[in-house]
Amino acid sequence: MDEILLIDKPLDMTSFDVCAKMRKHFKTKRVGHAGTLDPQASGVLVVMINKATKLSNFLVMDSKEYIATFRLGLSTTTQDMEGEILEEVPYQKDVSLEQLQEVLNTFIGIQKQVPSIYSAIKVNGKKLYEYARNNEEVEIPIREIEIYNIDLLSFEDDLVTIKVSCSSGTYIRSLCFDISKALNYPGVLTYLRRTQSGQFSIDQAYTLEQIQNNEYTPLTIRQALSNYPALQVDDKQLVDVKNGKIIATDINQEFIVVDQEDNVIALYHPSKDGQAKMKRGLW
Repeated sequence: MDEILLIDKPLDMTSFDVCAKMRKHFKTKRVGHAGTLDPQASGVLVVMINKATKLSNFLVMDSKEYIATFRLGLSTTTQDMEGEILEEVPYQKDVSLEQLQEVLNTFIGIQKQVPSIYSAIKVNGKKLYEYARNNEEVEIPIREIEIYNIDLLSFEDDLVTIKVSCSSGTYIRSLCFDISKALNYPGVLTYLRRTQSGQFSIDQAYTLEQIQNNEYTPLTIRQALSNYPALQVDDKQLVDVKNGKIIATDINQEFIVVDQEDNVIALYHPSKDGQAKMKRGLW
């Protein structure tokens, strides 16, 4: 069984916890996920089983969409409600709807982001939150991210709810903190739900209970890579592909190679005019 599961991860469970449950349910050690969700976040988690785990590096880099709520006037060590309070000031109701929209618009585009010290980013082989818990000093790496769009969903009292489309690697906690700072307030994330991971929507996702009760439809590797151009090869060409050889093609972007039964054999990328090299074998 080589397939992809779209799971609606519940709150108070790590992405690793979800994979552990899937390992037990499917009786296999080869289970991975694309794009970590914090325990305090719910939503689409792409889980790969067996051979499908080879897709991890490709699916993890897909764009994401989130619905997030943050509170003006409060900040914590973790930039969410799990941390210790650093600052709390009363919200003066002095931010207008127009001002908020203007500030949100300034965050659209390519930018640098400093993630929370309580994130899972690794520095010298150790996660940042491990440094934080041990009170160790560490230089937090600045990341380049891109915000494709921000829609304001609601603004009531000190609570702001937005829908964010962004590049992989964007920390929504930090984004909400930065937006609040631009409004001259401390800010903290109070709610986060991932509604899209690449081409996969929350509407396609199943609960853990549905999967454990076999009330779900998995995706094949072919379906998961349906957004890639496909090159179908005959049996002779298939031998070359499995030997990792360069192949001739006029496709000028990453593409999948499929056999005569439409099974995905490999991912290729163009190397020079009319030729492509293998990026990942999937047989």
